[in-house]
Amino acid sequence: MSMSQDSAETIALQALAWIAGSDDLLPVFLGSTGTAADELRVRAKDADFLASILDFLLMDDAWVVGFCDTAGLGYDKPMLARAALPGGKDVYWT
Repeated sequence: MSMSQDSAETIALQALAWIAGSDDLLPVFLGSTGTAADELRVRAKDADFLASILDFLLMDDAWVVGFCDTAGLGYDKPMLARAALPGGKDVYWT
């Protein structure tokens, strides 16, 4: 099952809002992406940045579950969304 890029971008933006709403998770996300808090709004328009949001979210199953439960999404949706964004078809098993 595939997803459109528009739908994927919407999910990534929802994930960003979820991350931004977490006092514990937001600093970790900002540190891992090298993004300043005041840059989030501008960078959120960039498909590559949206992909990085989902890459970050997908690093921890608990984050995926927390986000999906909050957003009312199936647990597979973040991964499907990531696959629809730039670089999402490139899977590396290391």
